[in-house]
This record gives sequence, structure tokens and C-alpha cells, in this order.
Amino acid sequence: MLPFVVAATAVAALAQPATFTWVSKELYAPALGGIMLSIGIKLSLDDFALAFKRPVPLSIGFIAQYMLKPALGVLVAQVFGMSQLFYAGFVLTSCVAGAQLSSYGSFLSKGDVALSILLTSSTTIASVLITPLLTGLLIGSVVPVDAFAMSKSIMQVVLVPVTLGLVLNTYAKPVVSVLQPMMPFVAMVCTAMCIGSPLAINRAQILSAEGLRLVLPVLTFHAVAFTVGYWISKIPALRQEEEVSRTISLCTGMQSSTLAGLLATQFLGTTQAVPAACSVVAMAIMGLCLASFWGSGARIKDLLSLVIPEISPSMEA
Repeated sequence: MLPFVVAATAVAALAQPATFTWVSKELYAPALGGIMLSIGIKLSLDDFALAFKRPVPLSIGFIAQYMLKPALGVLVAQVFGMSQLFYAGFVLTSCVAGAQLSSYGSFLSKGDVALSILLTSSTTIASVLITPLLTGLLIGSVVPVDAFAMSKSIMQVVLVPVTLGLVLNTYAKPVVSVLQPMMPFVAMVCTAMCIGSPLAINRAQILSAEGLRLVLPVLTFHAVAFTVGYWISKIPALRQEEEVSRTISLCTGMQSSTLAGLLATQFLGTTQAVPAACSVVAMAIMGLCLASFWGSGARIKDLLSLVIPEISPSMEA
């Protein structure tokens, strides 16, 4: 239901701003904490032991997530001549971890769900250090960024809830059995709050000519991120199984934009949270459509062969 909730939230926030203007920025952190807790209670210590047994796909995922995607964010922003009103928030959105929704996307696409959970969890934990570092490096000259304060904020809203969930799943299984059925609903409500509030508060800027020009860069960013995530794992030296390629693609194209929205609101200003809110809508709809395409048995090369028939034999080779 999440893609429908995301779309309905965007429509409601822009059509009736009062639906979400009551969500103050003080509520963003608890809301995001609820989302992160829903990740943590699915984790076990065995998941982290598994990480050491799969270094190649995890390394590819990290490179795509924290090197290629931030570079793509800067490139797209500059190519489209993005306004300073949204530039910093857009680049920040390209520097966060993968979204938990990508695990569901991997399931739909018949990808490697275990790898997706592992990659999402590890990049989320690594975001405590990497996201502030990348943000300071890429936009520090545009907007002053307090990397230490950002790292502290990520630790509070990411590391603490995830660790709490891990501890509960390890030592308090009965508690988890009670919480687990409720967590998808909690995550949906929290996601809606984190999307709806910046859209509603900044409705005037979004619906202005400046705001509408943000749509194409956001769509382009995600489309290219999905593509880059897929094809990097197909490089001859790294060639991975199709299931792994699909998973890395979805984990690259679907990032934790709710975290980016929180950080933008706290450190860059409410307006800079708009790209992150738009990103949630785009990545949820695009990512799950791509996952359904793969899940139906279709393949990228089959689609390309319909458009450019002559490339099919070379791809088979």
C-alpha cells in the first residue's frame, strides 16, 4: 500500500495543506525513528556475520550508493541549472542511505532480498559518518554544514532506533512478536508525515514555476540511479547474477529520502526539504513499477531489444 499512501499524501498536502501543516519539524525525528525501528527489529547478529561472506555485492552496493549516486546528484543539479532554493537539499538527498522500501522492491522483482536487507541496514548505519562527510564536501561551499551536529542527529534518529530493534530481536522475541505486525502501519504513517509536512508548508514554492522545474531533475536522478545501480554490477570484472543486479539497482535508486528531509529541515531550512519530499514520491512509484516489471518475468535486455533490435545479439554475446 505504501506507493498509494505516498501518492495520496502528496496530493493531499498540495491540495489541502492544512492536512499536514500541523506536523512541526520537532515531530520529524520521532517519525523517522519509528521508520528506523521497523528496520531494526528485522535484523539479527547473523545478518552482520553474513556481510563478511558477501563482500563483492556489498562493496558494489556501497560504491553505487555513496560514490556514484552523490556524483550523479551534483551532475543532475548542475545540468538542469537547479535554483539555490533547492540545490543543497537535492544534493543532500543523493547522499543518504538506501530506503527500507527497496527490500520490498527486491521481493517483488524476484531479486536477492537477503542482500537488500543487508545492504540497506549497513548503508543506514554507515550514514552516521558518510552522509555528513559527503554533504560537507559537496555543498559546504554553498550552504554551511555542521557535519558533527548532522552526524549526532543521524545517530539519534537512525543508530539508536536500529540498535534498539536489533537488541529486541535478539533478546526479547516475545516483544518483537507483538510489535512486528504493527510496524508496517507505523512506518507508513511516519513516512506520510515526513513527506506531507514539507510539501504542505512549501506548497507555494512547489507550485511556482521554480518548483515545477524540480520535477524533471528528480525523475532524471532516480531513472539514472536505477540504471547505474544495475549496470555497474554487470561490468565484466564484477559480473553478478541477475538477482543481485536487480537488488543493487533498487537499493541505489531508492534512498532514504525521509532522512534527507529531516536533515534538510534541521540544517538547511524547510524549503530545502522539498527535493527530499518529491524524491520519496518519485522513488516509491518508479522503484515499485520497475520491481513489478522484473517480477513479471521481463528483462531489461528484452525491453531494449524491442527499442533497438540490433543490440540484442551483442548483449547475448
